[in-house]
Amino acid sequence: MRKRAIGIFLILLLALVSAGADKKKKTYELIYQDVQLLTQQFLALKEKIEKNSEDISFIKEHLDELLNIVKHLQTEQASFKEDQKKIPTQYQILLEKIETMTLQLIKFSEGLTEIKMALPPSPEQQEENLEDKQGQPPLPKKEKEDKKEEEQTEEVPEKPPVTHLSPKEVYNMAYSDYRKGNFELAIDGFRMYKEQFPESPLVDNSLYWIGECYFSQKKYAEAIEQFNELLLNYPRGDRIPAAYLKKGISLMELRKKEESLTVFKLLISKYPLEEETKIAQQKIRELLLENER
Repeated sequence: MRKRAIGIFLILLLALVSAGADKKKKTYELIYQDVQLLTQQFLALKEKIEKNSEDISFIKEHLDELLNIVKHLQTEQASFKEDQKKIPTQYQILLEKIETMTLQLIKFSEGLTEIKMALPPSPEQQEENLEDKQGQPPLPKKEKEDKKEEEQTEEVPEKPPVTHLSPKEVYNMAYSDYRKGNFELAIDGFRMYKEQFPESPLVDNSLYWIGECYFSQKKYAEAIEQFNELLLNYPRGDRIPAAYLKKGISLMELRKKEESLTVFKLLISKYPLEEETKIAQQKIRELLLENER
């Protein structure tokens, strides 16, 4: 009986040991499978990391190139700003030189005019004056007929009286009238200056101030006519930017928006550094806002 019990115990023990071995075997198999799966995931992750590393290297190279370009642009921009700073100085120097030369020309021209006025009349002029005083000799028949025909034609407008003032005095008097608001007197004075001293370097300025006189009286059509004459005959005058501006504003006042826009744009393109250009840009914005309403 005792042996039988020991035998049964051994059988049960073997069964338990066998069951434990199977469980242990299954556990190892599961662990192995997990390890294999983790290995595959690790390899896939490693592959992705390597690919990302390549992408990062590529991006880094491009970033370096972009940084170099930015540095180059910054250097060029700094150089451009330095050059741009020099422009107003150079421009001012040029203006001062032009102003000095203009003053010298004015003095020279006035000196020539005064010398001409101080010179005695030529022999021909003396003879003409003598004939006027004593009476002209009888004209031949043919010349008499020609003279009659000339007298029957329209009378030529009289020239303004010759002044004995110097060009500087005439100009200053006209400008003084303009400053005082005596615009009609100023117009007459500037016209006298323009007609009697046509070789003076301030003839273009006299045209401009005539236009300003009309502009101040709100006679915009007459002002435009004067500014056009200045722009056409003296395109290099120092009052040209101001003439463009006042012409554009006159056209605005006459409700000619498209024409005024054209004049303002021409001023901006030709004289980008002038003060008048800033005003023209503001006027363009005003016109565009009016069109949007």
